[in-house]
Amino acid sequence: MDVVILCGGRGTRLNGERPKPLMEIAGRPIVWHVMSIYAAHGLRDFVLLTGHRGDEIADWARGVEWPVECIDTGEDTPTGGRVHALRDRLTAPFCLTYADGVADIDLAALLGHHRATGALATMTVVRPELPFGVAHLDGERVTGFAEKPVSDHWVNGGFFVLEPDALAYLDADAVLEREPLERLAADGALAAHRHTGFWRCLDTAKDAAALEEAGPGRWLPI
Repeated sequence: MDVVILCGGRGTRLNGERPKPLMEIAGRPIVWHVMSIYAAHGLRDFVLLTGHRGDEIADWARGVEWPVECIDTGEDTPTGGRVHALRDRLTAPFCLTYADGVADIDLAALLGHHRATGALATMTVVRPELPFGVAHLDGERVTGFAEKPVSDHWVNGGFFVLEPDALAYLDADAVLEREPLERLAADGALAAHRHTGFWRCLDTAKDAAALEEAGPGRWLPI
């Protein structure tokens, strides 16, 4: 099964000297950690969809220990458009994720859930830790505080499984997270896989520090 990883983002909030997928956590690029999660579950055929500074990602990928193909999908192509570019190749179910999010996810359970629901696509959903504390209220009184609690809402955590027919919801200008997922949901064709364990994405320097502090043992088997 192909593992398709979106690697075209600019990472503007990190302001790093490297492309965002090559920003290092514990001495390894974040995309390496993402790939290692899949490799630990026996999924080792990777397709990296590159864009911004894709040549640097391709140079790095030549030294990776797993089969990797880098495909330049354009400098400013949106996420759905990058996947749409592979529509003639993706003729079997495939995994799809981002290059900047890690989790101690059970991929076997994700794949099993996808097959059991019969959905065209399955999206892993998570409840992230809020970046700030919250106040508990009773009327006009503050009764207490909670420091950075887990959100009550489920959000897109990446780690998708898609059937080839899901590609019909994409076009060259599609932003995956908007109309395609909204249409799949409206058609009852999008399943949710709830993940309640560790999850974090690398979006800011603060996230990088938190991931360094957590360490790869939070998401990679030791």
